[in-house]
Amino acid sequence: MTTFWSTWICVLTLGSLIGLTWLLVGTRKGETKGSVDQTMGHAFDGIEEYDNPLPQWWFMLFAGTLVFAVGYLILYPGLGNWKGVLPGYEDGWTQTKEWDKEMAKADARFGPIFAKFAAMPVEEVAKDPQALKMGGRLFASNCAVCHGSDAKGAYGFPNLADNNWRWGGSAEAIKATILNGRHAAMPAWGEVLGEDGVKNVAAYVRHDLAKLPLPADNTADLAAGQAAFSTTCVACHGPQGHGVEAMGAPNLTEPAGFIYGTSLAQLQQTIRHGRQGQMPAQDVLQGNDKVHLLAAYVYSLSHNAEGATPDSQPQ
Repeated sequence: MTTFWSTWICVLTLGSLIGLTWLLVGTRKGETKGSVDQTMGHAFDGIEEYDNPLPQWWFMLFAGTLVFAVGYLILYPGLGNWKGVLPGYEDGWTQTKEWDKEMAKADARFGPIFAKFAAMPVEEVAKDPQALKMGGRLFASNCAVCHGSDAKGAYGFPNLADNNWRWGGSAEAIKATILNGRHAAMPAWGEVLGEDGVKNVAAYVRHDLAKLPLPADNTADLAAGQAAFSTTCVACHGPQGHGVEAMGAPNLTEPAGFIYGTSLAQLQQTIRHGRQGQMPAQDVLQGNDKVHLLAAYVYSLSHNAEGATPDSQPQ
């Protein structure tokens, strides 16, 4: 900040405090002492205001506010380039320094706990009740906004509580997905296949691969749809439609994994215009140790024996 603007802020701020102090003290000197029957000479809706002095507690509240303001401006930066003299902060307090200080305190307290679990295999961490509780809190704070508080997903976001995995359901694959993120791209085939081709492929995927019924009035050519699938879709989804985890291509024989819907219209929309999916990388935000806990929690959702949830694990 330039000297001019720093001076401008200081003059306005200190001038306001001085002016308010003068106003408070000046009006206090000229007020009537004690309760009186004299009114201020005006009335509103038949109600007249008595010329009584400002209550002592009210005056002290104003005075305390001014004292607090002065103390705050001494300790914290608020007067232009003045950095404040709050102890414990080199060269003055800032939001960034406060954040770093709080994070360092949290790391010193919880870092050893995270490090202990990070040294264990994800599969073993997934069996630890304390680790699952910590992972559940991390999930609720960072992942539930997309995948839901129960991790069962939503439109466009996969269900993490079943065994249907686009990028692999092993402990290593889950951790890699969380740590580095994923970017899935389903190309648009509308211009290549044409409208009839889109309808034929969608019908083939729904009826022959997903084993779901077609509407009674559907006139799509399933054989033509299979032929088109074998020449355009097989590269990603495989000849049997089982998908390719390395590419994030879903298994088309498992309709539970159709995150954009299983209806004929929704499948046509996906084939016609394509889809884009982005799983943000958590490495920078969470770090390896917290991601390790998150991976263990997510792994536990689909690998717990008897379908138990982390909250129902024995203590």
